[in-house]
Amino acid sequence: MLSTNGEFHSLEIPETILPVASSQPETEETSQEASVGIPTKFYGRYSDCMEMYASVDTVVKYLNAHSSWFTRCAEPMKVQPLGENGYALTIGRFGSFGYEVEPKIGLELLPPDEGVYHIRTIPIPDYQSPGYDVDYRASLQLTNATKNVSNNLGEVTRVEWELDLVVHLHFPRFIQRLPKSLIQSTGDRVLNQIVRQVSRRLTRKVQEDFHQSLDIAFPGSFKKKR
Repeated sequence: MLSTNGEFHSLEIPETILPVASSQPETEETSQEASVGIPTKFYGRYSDCMEMYASVDTVVKYLNAHSSWFTRCAEPMKVQPLGENGYALTIGRFGSFGYEVEPKIGLELLPPDEGVYHIRTIPIPDYQSPGYDVDYRASLQLTNATKNVSNNLGEVTRVEWELDLVVHLHFPRFIQRLPKSLIQSTGDRVLNQIVRQVSRRLTRKVQEDFHQSLDIAFPGSFKKKR
């Protein structure tokens, strides 16, 4: 995730869980499994914040009306509404070593529970992900508004958020033949690339959209730091 100071923080990326080679003869069943790819697990925990120059109540009203801004702010990602609080997002193409995926996930933006917003993955009707599974669990919390008298910016609300992301990739057999350390480092890099790219773009667009929609001056320092 990206904070308002332009820094990206990855708090934890544990060692990748990789398939273990078997010394047993390859049967027709294991051959079919290998051709599809044994699931490989990648995990990341991320945490950051963004600032909104308005009161907490004003920010809450904006976040609750996500149907009016989420699709617009998510561009250029393709977005399709799923029910009242859900969206299907096509993230873009990512990959390495000639193996590419175009992640598409369903996300549900749940109403606040005791002041905390939760976002989770949901199934996309009539869609089967080709070679990957994503478990996305995020939480957002608004801190008390403060006064920034020195910059004459008035009230400031911090939107602090955390993300736990688990990705299972079903690599084809030719990828599994690569060194485990190479698969691990490349997978970690690609996962961070996706989160960094999406987070940076979405954070900036939400901040700009929020301030513009309410005709609130968007601090020039934000733009310079980005």
